[in-house]
Amino acid sequence: MQDDLFGEALPEPPVNSSDHTASRAKAEVSALRGMAKVLPAPAAQGWSALARQLPEQLRFGVSTWSYPGWDGLVWDGEYDSSTLSKHGLGAYHQHPLLRTVCVDRTFWRPLTARQYAVYAGQVDDDFRFVVKCPASITDAQAHGEEGRTREVNPVFLDPALAIQDFVRPTLEGLGAKLGVLVFQLSPLSWGWLSRPATLFEKLGRMLAAVREALSAHGAVIVAVEVRDPELLGQALVDTLKAHGATFCLGLHGKMPPIEAQLPMLRALWPGPLVCRWNLNRIFGAYGYADAQKKHDPFNAIVSEDLSTRMVLARTIRGITGAGQPAYVTVSNDAEGCAPLSIQKLAQAIAT
Repeated sequence: MQDDLFGEALPEPPVNSSDHTASRAKAEVSALRGMAKVLPAPAAQGWSALARQLPEQLRFGVSTWSYPGWDGLVWDGEYDSSTLSKHGLGAYHQHPLLRTVCVDRTFWRPLTARQYAVYAGQVDDDFRFVVKCPASITDAQAHGEEGRTREVNPVFLDPALAIQDFVRPTLEGLGAKLGVLVFQLSPLSWGWLSRPATLFEKLGRMLAAVREALSAHGAVIVAVEVRDPELLGQALVDTLKAHGATFCLGLHGKMPPIEAQLPMLRALWPGPLVCRWNLNRIFGAYGYADAQKKHDPFNAIVSEDLSTRMVLARTIRGITGAGQPAYVTVSNDAEGCAPLSIQKLAQAIAT
């Protein structure tokens, strides 16, 4: 047994149990909690019936899982963020609506196959991971420790580095639990936006190498997310089609609303859905800090975005109804509490 994973929700002692039995049950709970480090919220199992109404091809998840404010929603009590970061995944994946997760930390620094294997060991065989490619590969600018641009990135979209630092470690560490590889192109300078043919040629070479590395792993989805509206168009569609990749719906203040991005999916149809609902548009293109300040401690819907939610629900129904897989991950910055946003999305789909 993993020292940070307990496979089932703990039973409550019978209402009419003797003091001795209740005391023993309490001691068992305490002992098991010590072994598991983090346990799932018992109330989460109340969503099992709703989960059974959802399409099998649909996987909901969040972007990172280290939020103490999810006490009672995902966790069975109060834990600090460090404990949740290390041990929360085992409890998280037992929530009936959460069948995937987006590993965002890889964007800032590559992980090793061993680190991915630790994640894989905390979840069951049905769980799948969405993993972001390191910015050292997908950012055209190299950045210093404080995030300031230093110089042109010489390995931007480098095929060999993408395989070495990203594709190979994820395959070795996650194995069959790898679901989606996301290549998020950070906002580009005018130097690149004014030369789209060169950019898409470079992107195409990297995607070709990635697809070759995945030749024995046909179920893994390759998705490209952009942060520049200028890139939405036929040239991107052609590049993705040529290399068996899809477009990642990036719901973010720097991008157009979901309705304006859906033509990309229609042009790539038939194909899967990969969506990352990252930031409510009311906060603008660079409003993460404002969203965090307003939404903390991330335990309630504070900035409801009903329009986006309903369009996304219809999109999910249409794509999964045609037999295609759908991976949808949600950030707290979307509405204030990712697990509650997912519950509302699930309810909209089921009804």
